[in-house]
Amino acid sequence: QVQLVESGGGLVQPGGSLRLACTGSGLSVNDYIMRWMRQRPGAEREFVADIRGAGGITNYRDSVAGRFTISSNSAKNTVYLEMDSLMFDDTAVYSCEAQDSLAVYWGRGTQVTVSS
Repeated sequence: QVQLVESGGGLVQPGGSLRLACTGSGLSVNDYIMRWMRQRPGAEREFVADIRGAGGITNYRDSVAGRFTISSNSAKNTVYLEMDSLMFDDTAVYSCEAQDSLAVYWGRGTQVTVSS
């Protein structure tokens, strides 16, 4: 059974940092496109970043490029999202997805709140 579990969310002040983790079971993160998505209050779910395979090719939405970094650790079967210089608009539920040619899996998400 495939499962993705996110962790690391919380309350942080503007300008602060958080590191989110997405740990997979029942799959290998290196075999999938691993993607972080977020849903801000009152908004549609949106793409944040992804990482593709062991080679680690990455993509970011424009508003987080240069502030967020996605990475993976195959030994821990975990994908990370390092978030720096957080802003109020980054407040959202962040969830991870795993996609290959056959299926998409996603976790329940973790809340990130940026507030002073």
